[in-house]
Parts: sequence; C-alpha cells; structure tokens
Amino acid sequence: MNFKAEIAKIFARVISKKESKWIQNPIETQQKIFDELITVGKNTAFGKDHNFKSIQNYEQFKQNVPVRDYEELKTYIERVVKGEENVLWKGKPIYLAKTSGTTSGSKYIPISKESMPNHINAARNALLGYINQTKKPDFVSGKMIFLQGSPELEEKNGIQQGRLSGIVAHFVPNYLQKNRMPTWETNCIEDWETKVDKIVDETLNENMTLISGIPPWLVMYFEKLIQKSGKKNIKEIFPNLQLMVTGGVNYNPYREKVKELMGEDLPVVQTYPASEGFIAYQNDIHDEGLLLLLNHGIFYEFIPTDEFFSENPTRISLKDVELNKDYVLILNTNAGLWSYNIGDTIRFVNLNPYKILVSGRIKHYTSAFGEHVIAHEVEEAMKRTIAKFPAQVSEFTVSPQVNPKQGLPYHEWLVEFALEPQNLEEFSHELNSNMRKLNTYYDDLISGNILRPLVISKVNKNGFNEYMKSQGKLGGQNKVPRLSNDRKIADVFYQLKLIK
Repeated sequence: MNFKAEIAKIFARVISKKESKWIQNPIETQQKIFDELITVGKNTAFGKDHNFKSIQNYEQFKQNVPVRDYEELKTYIERVVKGEENVLWKGKPIYLAKTSGTTSGSKYIPISKESMPNHINAARNALLGYINQTKKPDFVSGKMIFLQGSPELEEKNGIQQGRLSGIVAHFVPNYLQKNRMPTWETNCIEDWETKVDKIVDETLNENMTLISGIPPWLVMYFEKLIQKSGKKNIKEIFPNLQLMVTGGVNYNPYREKVKELMGEDLPVVQTYPASEGFIAYQNDIHDEGLLLLLNHGIFYEFIPTDEFFSENPTRISLKDVELNKDYVLILNTNAGLWSYNIGDTIRFVNLNPYKILVSGRIKHYTSAFGEHVIAHEVEEAMKRTIAKFPAQVSEFTVSPQVNPKQGLPYHEWLVEFALEPQNLEEFSHELNSNMRKLNTYYDDLISGNILRPLVISKVNKNGFNEYMKSQGKLGGQNKVPRLSNDRKIADVFYQLKLIK
C-alpha cells in the first residue's frame, strides 16, 4: 500500500467516526438543520413574504409555506438569476446549476456558499465510507474517470452558470488532479458521442481503478472500449479496476448488462446527487439502501404518493415516515429552496439508520386506467422476471395503449434486449404476473377484463440512444422516463422505426 492509499485509509476512519454522530441522532440533526434554515431565511425576501419570523416549529412552517415545484417557485428564481440579492437565501448564490426543464426550457437551481461543500463532501464521503468498510483504498493511486458534463461555465449578473457535474469538476482536490480522467479539453466537448469516443482513446491504455457515471453512460463507454480494443470484457482492458460509482438512475436494471461487459461483478457504490443537493449514498456495499444525508443542509419533508394529487395531502417530517411506503420527496435547502418538490419519489427501506431507495418520478407514471404504476414497480417486475430467464435488458419504457386497433387496452413495454429470451411469450407472461403481484390496481384491471396482459415491443439495438439523439438529449444527466401516461415517447419510437 502506497502513501496516498495509507492516508486515505486513515482519513476514511476519521470521517466515518464523525459521520456516525449525526447518524445516531437523526431527528435532533434534522431539527438543528430546520432551525438554522429558518434563522437565515427570516432575512430573505421569501422569508418576509412567508412570515418566517413567526415560525417556531414545523407545524407553523407548513401553515406558512406551501409545497411548490420549479414552475411555482420560478418568480423568485428569476429574481435570483437577474442578480438580485437576499431573495431565497442570503446574498447571491455562487453558482446556478443549469438543468433541462420539461415545460420551461432550462431550469436554474441556486447553489450557495453554504450548500456547495455538501455536494463535494457527500461525494467524498461515499468513497471514504467504502474504504473504511472494505479496507481497500488502493484505487486512489490509479486513474479515475468521471463521465460528466462540460466544466465550462459562463458568468451572468455576477453568478457562474453551468451543469452541476461541470461545476463539481472545479472542486476536485489537487492531490487527485493527476489521477483524474478524461482531460479538461475532452470534458469540454459538448457532443456526447464525440466526447465518449475521445474518452475511449484517452483511457484505453491507462491504469483505470475507478469509474464513475450514470449507468447508461457506463454501458455506452464500456461497449465502445471493447469494440475498439478487441478484448472480451472491461477487466481484460482494465485489470486493476476496483470500483464503480453510479448515480442518476436506479442501477439494478443495468446490473446484469454491466456485469456481462465487465466480465465480473465489480463492487458498486450507488449515489443520489441532484442539483438541488446531494441527498443520499450507499454506505454499506452489501446493502442497496441509500443513507439519507440528514446533516447536509437539507430539511426533508415527505408526502405519500397516493395522496399527492389530493386537495389536502398529508405532509410529514422524518420522525413520522413509515417503512416500504412511497413518498414524494420535498426539500428545504441552505441554497434557498423552500418546500421544493424535486419530483422524485422514494421509499424507506430502513429506519435505523434512515435509508431510502429512489422509486421513481411523481410525473412519470402510468395511470391511464387508475392503476398509478410507478417506476419502482416496473423495475422490480423486470428484475424478478430476468432472474427466471436467461435474458438481459439494456433499457425499457412503458406507455399505455388506450385505443388499440383491436382487443382490450394494455400497457406497452418498449424493451431493448441485450440478450433476448428464447420464449418471449413466456417472458411476457411472467412479467405480467409480477406486475400483478406488485400493483393491486393493475391486478384488478386485468381480473376485471378492463386491461389485457402487457405487450412487449422489441426495440432495435441502440434504439434508446437513437431516440435520445432525436430529442437532443443524448448524454448529460438525461435519461428516458421509465413510464409515461400518454403515447408521446412511444409514438416517436414508431415514427423513427426503432421498433422491430
């Protein structure tokens, strides 16, 4: 073990001991964050508009501050973007993270001087937690690749703007800069396919020990590496590769495909970063639950998903959450997002410590017949089905077919297989059976002959990449929604002739 690895091992032990203090006091930690946020928020335009000076507890906060999404908070954010101070948080944000909006073009998420360290420290602590648990720090001595957005920033009204992953690139410690790949110039390439090709060229003959990126990126990168090198798998190319770090989407649907490309089941640390804050990471390599970060400048609220669209949904703090129940995640951050609906749904898989899984997007669901199927259910159904068949799935999405040319309506699953099952009819039957077990409303609709069993439509190889390219969203943090409540995505697949 070299000097850098030895230092990392010691540092990991120190940080893990420090983290254990708030982990053991979750409710008190959240209360402290709440008090700190209200104290600062009192002196902002938002705080004055919502009478923060009268707020003494969470119940009063709920009465004063409604839940909002980006569109509903936009009037305040536009003032921030124009350079006005003390709008949502004290002073100006130091960055605006630019993300793709669905209805309003680009979204600008404020990152403050207080919130920026939480993004950096959480990513660091995820790796240190792995080191402390496994006592395997050697990867810090090799080359590390972070597949991310361009680090180029532009300044407007005294605030730097750019993609979150590009902003974070400016905070890589000096002692890791020599290990970091790809080069700065390559990271600045905007066209994703050109960028990945260049990354392949730069990394092919390097001693890669850690690779980080969202699963669809990793699959594309690995496939191009194997094609270029002529090797059988990634471990033949990078024999010293020790760890993968993923985020952005659930890793499980990609696990078997990545394992095949890798040549073995490499350790994976899953993370849950967002422009709004770094929310959770996997702190136990043997437990897929993600540790909810309670001391990172975010006070969390939760709304049961089955109540979210009702007139007066239940709105609770951490102390009242239940196991295995889906909640819409609501954030209050030290960058000035107040009761902000991030759009994600989560479920708690452990309450000591508090661990979550991301179960989907509140706007991404299928409920054309009242079934309200969410991402967790379709991903779990696919996972269970693949476990019984020699099959591999690269990507899939689900849309309702309300008006078929003949027969009853159904759910259409657009599936890109890496390894197609020998008997697709049996595979479909098993998938449908698993969906019925996971969603009682869906089961009732099948039993009542309102819906017929799901239909799988096979997507051409690289069809999902072609779809994303057609939408101008290949690469970056973009991904195809698991579910739709209409035919917009499915129709494009048919228009582009991406269905076999």
